[in-house]
Amino acid sequence: MTNKIPIYKAMTNFFPDNPDMTFEEFLMSYLERLNNFSETLDLQEAVNIIDTLNKNISDGKTIFTCGNGGSASIAEHFVCDLVKGTSTDSTAYPRAIPLLITPLLTAVANDISYDEIFSFQLSKLANKGDILLSVSSSGNSPNIIKAIEMANELDVTSISFVGFDGGKAKEISNFCLHVPSNNYGICEDAHHVLMHVISQYIR
Repeated sequence: MTNKIPIYKAMTNFFPDNPDMTFEEFLMSYLERLNNFSETLDLQEAVNIIDTLNKNISDGKTIFTCGNGGSASIAEHFVCDLVKGTSTDSTAYPRAIPLLITPLLTAVANDISYDEIFSFQLSKLANKGDILLSVSSSGNSPNIIKAIEMANELDVTSISFVGFDGGKAKEISNFCLHVPSNNYGICEDAHHVLMHVISQYIR
């Protein structure tokens, strides 16, 4: 008899691998796994992304961000750090907009499709030379994929922060920073670190 794949298979690495681990053991294991992401980071890709963001900012273009769940929080946080943090006492003035405004997002989801919540907005707001920065642990969320596809169609540069195996987002984005972990927490923590490093370095 073939075992059915659990619906929430992606969550299996969200919790301790061994339920008998002490808190101290789990803490040290978690921190070790988080630290490992720096060893696998594509530094040249990170440099390419910095150069692309700097040019976007210098040209007065717009950075759009999107994500689901915890990744939505990171996408919004990135806008906060760019618009407020990066521009404070600085010569850099990023223009950044999260595609996460609740009334607009829910209107598109309700009247059109949840899969279109980001791509629809991008089709109305973005111009050539703008940037879409998407955050997705799986890299396979349909609304993220559609947003990247719309960005590519509009000649908007697509940058993705992904985890797990990178998913389709890694394949179709212009630039991608990949955290190869199946643990949502590790992926999101690493994406937060990248967001902070990028916004502070640009400043």
